[in-house]
Amino acid sequence: MTEAKHLEVLIVGAGLSGIDAAVHISRAFPARNYAVLEQRGELGGTWSLFKYPGIRSDSDMYTLGFGFRPWDGKNAIADGADILRYLQDTAVEYGVDKRIRYHRKATHFAWSSADQFWTVTVENTESGTTETMTADFVFSTSGYYNYEAGYTPDWPGLEDYRGQVVHPQHWPEDLDYTGKRVVVIGSGATAVTLIPSMARDAGHITMLQRTPTYIVSQPRIDPIAETLKRTMPKKQAAKLIHARYAAVTIGFYEFCRRNPKVAKVLLKRWAKLHLPDDFDYDTHLTPPYDPWDQRLCVIPGADLFRAIHSHKVDVVTDHIERFTESGIVVKSGKELEADIVVTATGLDVIAMGGATIEVDGEQIDLGKTFTYKAMMLSGIPNFAFIVGYSNASWTLKADLVCEYVVRLLEYMDQHNLKVAVPPHEEGLVPAPILDLDSGYLKRAAGRLPIAGDRDPWRLKHNWYFDKKFLRKSKVDDGVMEFTA
Repeated sequence: MTEAKHLEVLIVGAGLSGIDAAVHISRAFPARNYAVLEQRGELGGTWSLFKYPGIRSDSDMYTLGFGFRPWDGKNAIADGADILRYLQDTAVEYGVDKRIRYHRKATHFAWSSADQFWTVTVENTESGTTETMTADFVFSTSGYYNYEAGYTPDWPGLEDYRGQVVHPQHWPEDLDYTGKRVVVIGSGATAVTLIPSMARDAGHITMLQRTPTYIVSQPRIDPIAETLKRTMPKKQAAKLIHARYAAVTIGFYEFCRRNPKVAKVLLKRWAKLHLPDDFDYDTHLTPPYDPWDQRLCVIPGADLFRAIHSHKVDVVTDHIERFTESGIVVKSGKELEADIVVTATGLDVIAMGGATIEVDGEQIDLGKTFTYKAMMLSGIPNFAFIVGYSNASWTLKADLVCEYVVRLLEYMDQHNLKVAVPPHEEGLVPAPILDLDSGYLKRAAGRLPIAGDRDPWRLKHNWYFDKKFLRKSKVDDGVMEFTA
């Protein structure tokens, strides 16, 4: 089958967001010519890229699952393999798998107002060759981190270390840590995920963190959800479970932001139920910031706490002074000997998969563009993107954006419109696109688009607000500019 060089909709990225977008487009416009570009050799994004032990969701699957195909698995917190299978099955069921062009990386988008379409430069990541294609509308669903490399600090003496250094983003399939001494550097979602899994076989694991993270346990299997699935019709049960999880997740976030002192007390009380009596909670699990200033980590069935209780895992809160031949010396003077060091030190954040954008020959500085309704960018025509919530599941936002893009395209069809562009608006006060104080976002300062201080440019980081706003607000809202 010959691949079309001109597309009505070009979706960039075949991860969770890309599959979500493709299903929405194909269901709303069965005759519309669209394709999905994927720079790697398989779909799934995060869930096919990361192979480290214990990889799993860091939010519940009942809201991470698609609205059009609810998650029906048993685990509320699911393993990476189950999530990947869910994405693969969804792509096959809706025919999206036949629209994916693998080993295709979009590197440059160029809009022409005269032609009223995009010219996209695409690199073949297998052959190294380059091709171009054109598209009426581009939908960027590539997330916000670099798939090719994670972030690793430049520690003194790293070159002297004789053990093995592994970043979770590039986990060796043949890595044998049985009986080994392992140091995992980091305290975020990746570290708290892989440590309990590795602890089953490793000799001993030290979790070395510079700053603690708030951690809360959640049941892997939800008995209430299982009861609803057994006693109610499938669709009705899925709707109620989804609503319950959304309410609990978003409600707890709002509670933490408004009552940080009480939230700290509750988080400590819940954690200490599973930790050894002699564990120094205040040193190792009390960050110097309020809950949800940075993302709160969820662990299923208290697995990390149970691993600490077994004494196969200990926690060291300190700064790295230098690496040695046999391990790491921290600033307190202690040396942590290690056969393997895992650098769970975060992501390298990039916008739009690292592709550059120009409009009528002018290069766009994404760090100076404002987000329109959190899914389009000021001054950039016929271009939408997806960035999920930091305080709830990614898909809650992705579903809403996909629904709105469908409404936008339907409106343009009905009124014979060719171009939709959010204009540059004066006087907006900049705000970050993600409302967190995390290190990976600080490192990306100036590279990501920004939000404004009033509608439709502001971000509320609240699914209930967005659900009403994006589903009810007019497409022709007096701000968006259209061209026939």
